[in-house]
Amino acid sequence: MTPQQTSFLQSVDDFIDTAQITHKEALSVISLFSGCGGMDLGFRGGFHFLGNHYEKNPFNMVFANDIVPSACNTYEHNFGHTAHCYDIKELDYSLLPTADVVIGGFPCQDFSLAGKRKGLSSERGQLYQEMKRVIEYVRPSAFVAENVDGIRKSSFSGGVSPLEIIVDEFRAIGYNVQYKALNAADYGVPQNRIRIIIIGIRQDIDRDIKYPTPSHDNNHISAKEAIDDLWYRLGCTSIKNHTEKDYSRAKFYEGKKMQGNLQIKAYSPAPTIRAEHHGNIEGHYRSLCDKDPANILNWRRLSVRECARLQSFPDDFEFNCSASAAYKQIGNAVPPVMAWHIARALYQSLFGLE
Repeated sequence: MTPQQTSFLQSVDDFIDTAQITHKEALSVISLFSGCGGMDLGFRGGFHFLGNHYEKNPFNMVFANDIVPSACNTYEHNFGHTAHCYDIKELDYSLLPTADVVIGGFPCQDFSLAGKRKGLSSERGQLYQEMKRVIEYVRPSAFVAENVDGIRKSSFSGGVSPLEIIVDEFRAIGYNVQYKALNAADYGVPQNRIRIIIIGIRQDIDRDIKYPTPSHDNNHISAKEAIDDLWYRLGCTSIKNHTEKDYSRAKFYEGKKMQGNLQIKAYSPAPTIRAEHHGNIEGHYRSLCDKDPANILNWRRLSVRECARLQSFPDDFEFNCSASAAYKQIGNAVPPVMAWHIARALYQSLFGLE
């Protein structure tokens, strides 16, 4: 492991192997800020990715909510049940079922190092409060919240980070709360994507919070391993979201340093797939012209399906929307494979499994 990766593993006692779960009591899950359903798919399990089967997890999704209609449509298309599509601030709590777990990746752009860094001072930065209110109302056994690494790096006067404030507020409503920075690449996702994972377990349950032990910390999956087979299959009707209409035609600019004006590297995990790339998604490591591969005019930007692969979505997960909407949904999502490991670690924590 690199020194940076080692810093995530603060104590080996905080981590648990997620390979096997023998206890099978099903837990019900409310999903907030669901997007297209990356975290939900990981919690549900039962999918294939890069030749591996991620078995069904003992979690049942009983409620989902997001404000973006195209994301709700994608969610419903793939999960086969309703995503309640409206502003969470207008949520009718009487619609909420009882649930064992609440999950959600509250909006992160105002904490992102690539964003405007408005933090908790913006309306979007305050949306974690809506998740907290739902948790107070439902009183689940546990919750999982996800956000960008920038949430712990920005700070207010006195050196207090937004993350510290958020964690303290969740503790104040009766939960033991921990957080860790996890890199999706350490869990079999072909992408370097560092995210803060906040886990809370209700205080009366009195269980230790465990995080998933990395499965790929010494053998990250490269971009080439993940997407190389797709290069020669552009337009293949058996592959969803991988046609001539499914990649950005935004121009590359020679000699300029700007967002997305580069190719990903073949033999390492891809950089973080962004939601707010404004068409400037990174270029594929291959070139449209083998005789002049270095010529920036011969580059092609990543397709929707290639981005989905790099986020660990299975190939049968279909984005039934425009390419621009699909790029955004993928960039906003929690990688399903990483979420699968997190779900199993949470389950083991709640039942005191080893």
